[in-house]
Amino acid sequence: MPFIECVASREIYRSQWMVLREDDIRRPDGSPGIYGVVDKPDYALVMPFDGQRFRLVEQFRYPLGERRWEFPQGTAPGLAHTEPAELAERELREETGLSATSFEVLGRLDVAPGMSSQRGWVFLATGIDEGEPDLEHEEQDLRSAWFDRADVEQMIRSGVIADAQSIAAYGLFLLRQP
Repeated sequence: MPFIECVASREIYRSQWMVLREDDIRRPDGSPGIYGVVDKPDYALVMPFDGQRFRLVEQFRYPLGERRWEFPQGTAPGLAHTEPAELAERELREETGLSATSFEVLGRLDVAPGMSSQRGWVFLATGIDEGEPDLEHEEQDLRSAWFDRADVEQMIRSGVIADAQSIAAYGLFLLRQP
């Protein structure tokens, strides 16, 4: 089956969090084109679950100009090759102060495959112990709280939780085998 071929690539922008590149492409019919791609390291999303409740985090999301509730998630610039489970454990501890005895892989998510190479791993964290968060400087406004399943579902229905990765992760949770 034919596919799109990259014939040249140039970096437009780079930071510790992302690279924006522009690729000259050749379509299957031979016609040329341009494709913009955002390269970001893979991330881990963690669903801390104590059997009744989920722990969510709320933080200001600058591109939206709003505070948003979501499951703890993140990447590790400079640690792009960190094992997904290790990244999940790190994000859980940093953002909530929680630790878990079990990290069950629920699945993988492609963030925005039409424009970004970033992919994520979804983990269900159980066997929860409380602790103190170790927030990164960029997360100084972050707070976290426990919500029961009915509250999480109502937050999704009402748009309080609008983060696509968090909603998809909840779907993976609902589909998992007991």
